[in-house]
Amino acid sequence: MEILSLASEVFDIEAKAILGLKEKLGNCFEKAVVLILATSGKAIICGMGKSGIIGKKIAATMASTGTPSFFMHPGEAYHGDLGMVSPDDVFIAISNSGETDEVVKLIPFLKDNGNVLIAMTGNPKSTLALAANYHLDVGVEQEACPLQLAPTASTTATLAMGDALAVTLMKARDFKPENFARFHPGGSLGRRLLSRVENEMATENLPILNATASMADVITTMSKSGLGLAIVMAEDIAHVITDGDLRRAIERYQAELFSKCANDLMVANPVTVKVGTRVEDALQLMDTKGINSVLVSDGQSIVGVFKK
Repeated sequence: MEILSLASEVFDIEAKAILGLKEKLGNCFEKAVVLILATSGKAIICGMGKSGIIGKKIAATMASTGTPSFFMHPGEAYHGDLGMVSPDDVFIAISNSGETDEVVKLIPFLKDNGNVLIAMTGNPKSTLALAANYHLDVGVEQEACPLQLAPTASTTATLAMGDALAVTLMKARDFKPENFARFHPGGSLGRRLLSRVENEMATENLPILNATASMADVITTMSKSGLGLAIVMAEDIAHVITDGDLRRAIERYQAELFSKCANDLMVANPVTVKVGTRVEDALQLMDTKGINSVLVSDGQSIVGVFKK
């Protein structure tokens, strides 16, 4: 069995299915986007089986990129969940055949409820397609499945059409990284854009010394803190000694190093940010300066150290 050849054939078939969608785009897609943008309700995605799995992904993508949406299982919808559908909601029904019974039997309710119905099917002449206000054709010439039974290329095409909808809506809404971060506070982007330095800075046992501290005290204090620096206070002004400063001092002074004090190594005007600074802004500043940590001030005194 030509394993790699078979796998490559799947890629060819599915790539062709996606590229074929470009020729199917038209007036219905544009109107669907304009409608979703204008609605005060949500986009409700519905599908059965593999189409339902794809529908869940489309709903999740829309929800995280600025289009309020959720997935509704057609079986659950028929047994009470239709109560969650308001007249202002846009209903997006997915069925490759366009004849999936669990989906088709929701049409009378949607019509009576005044919902706009967008259908994603592979058959423009199907019951679902003809009943829809707008039909998005996701038909493919063949499935990657050699038996032409398992949904493969058709589900890939449907997912791509859903991505096209979500991304077009996202750009139309001028959706920005900070908007995305609000919906993903647990991710790295959410941390950078939503968190403030005071949420993540070190505040306990800060390595603070006076300017006359011996070199032994400087090294001991820096080692205990694990922050890679020491904060030297001279006349109520903060200075710093970093690991790099200490290494350079060793090269310069060698055996005479321990005759020096903090005042001899400290660097004036260290990079400092204020409480309330976004993590993203602090990280950008640190990248610009080529440093790994900054002092955090409340306007009167140093209250913490923020590190990458």
